[in-house]
Amino acid sequence: MRCITCEQWSFQIICKSCQTTLLQPTLYKRQLDEDFFVYSFYSYEELQDLLNTKYEFFGDKVFNILAKLSFDKFSSTFNYPEQIISIPIDDHTRHEFSQSAILARHTKSSYITPIYSTLKANNKIKYAGKNLEFREKNPRRFKYTGKNDIKVILIDDLVTTGLTLIEARKKLLQHKCQTLFALTLCDAKF
Repeated sequence: MRCITCEQWSFQIICKSCQTTLLQPTLYKRQLDEDFFVYSFYSYEELQDLLNTKYEFFGDKVFNILAKLSFDKFSSTFNYPEQIISIPIDDHTRHEFSQSAILARHTKSSYITPIYSTLKANNKIKYAGKNLEFREKNPRRFKYTGKNDIKVILIDDLVTTGLTLIEARKKLLQHKCQTLFALTLCDAKF
C-alpha cells in the first residue's frame, strides 16, 4: 500500500518516515475555564486531512497511529498518586469505529484506566463547520452512566470552542467527579 501522506510504498497506512518526521507531537495547553485546561498534541492544520479519515473505512488505522505517537507517549510518562479514569466523550460508533474510544484506549497505563460508553450526548447534531452561536444553541445534553466520585481525564479528538469539553465537565461534576484536565488529539486554535 501507499502512505497516505507521502504516497511512498509502506507496510502501514502512514509510513515510518512520515511518523517520525511529520507527525511528532508538540504539547499545546489551552485554558477553557477558570480551573480547567485542555492539552492537545497537534494543531488542527497539522492533522486536518488525517482527521477527515474518520469518515473513511481505514480511519481507525490512522487514529491508532496518531494515538500511539501522542497518547501512548503521554500516558507512559504520566504519574499520579492515585488511579485516574479516562473517559472518551461520546464514544459511539459513527463510521465503523469511535475515534475518541481509540484515543482513550491509548491512555491505558498503571495510573490511567479507560472506561467506555459512559458519557453520551443525547443531541446527535454534528458541530463540524458550525459557529459558536450554533454550538451554544445546540448543547450536547450529555448523559453520564459511570461511577460517581472519581478523578477523570476527558478524551476527545478535537477542541475548537471548548464548549463540548466544558459541558462534559459540568455533567461529571453533577456526579461528584473531578475532571483533572482534558486531552485532545488536536486544537483548532493553534
